[in-house]
Amino acid sequence: MTESGQPGGEIRKTGTGATRRGGGDPASRGRTTIADGVVEKIAGLAAREVPGVHAMGSGMSRTFGAVRDRVPGGGTKSVSRGVKAEVGEVQTALDLEIVVDYGVAIADVARAVRENVISAVERMTELEVVEVNIAVSDVKLPDEEEEEPESRLH
Repeated sequence: MTESGQPGGEIRKTGTGATRRGGGDPASRGRTTIADGVVEKIAGLAAREVPGVHAMGSGMSRTFGAVRDRVPGGGTKSVSRGVKAEVGEVQTALDLEIVVDYGVAIADVARAVRENVISAVERMTELEVVEVNIAVSDVKLPDEEEEEPESRLH
């Protein structure tokens, strides 16, 4: 019989008692932080997917972006243009500035943008989206020239 009173087996003792490496589930060891820019990119792409969204950002930011995009080595088009995120440890709030196509129901487009952005951000980051504020800064008329070619995803 062993010290435990059970037949067979062996008990090993250490001077300070048994120790275990790590602490619990490996997935919970450490912290993950998500930068504002990451959430802004996710939200910008999700907003552009909605039919009726012509562009993101104010006229001025789109003009500066178009100039920057034409300069060699000036960088790529910013998918986060028109998006501002405030990211906390478990929540985020977003402000979006959009340009809509003429003829769409703006309230419906805003609702669809809100739903798509919240779904994408929460699914990809696990942050709770507490608010998505949308400012419609312009409407694209059918006969207006493009200030900047926007890539359409639909």
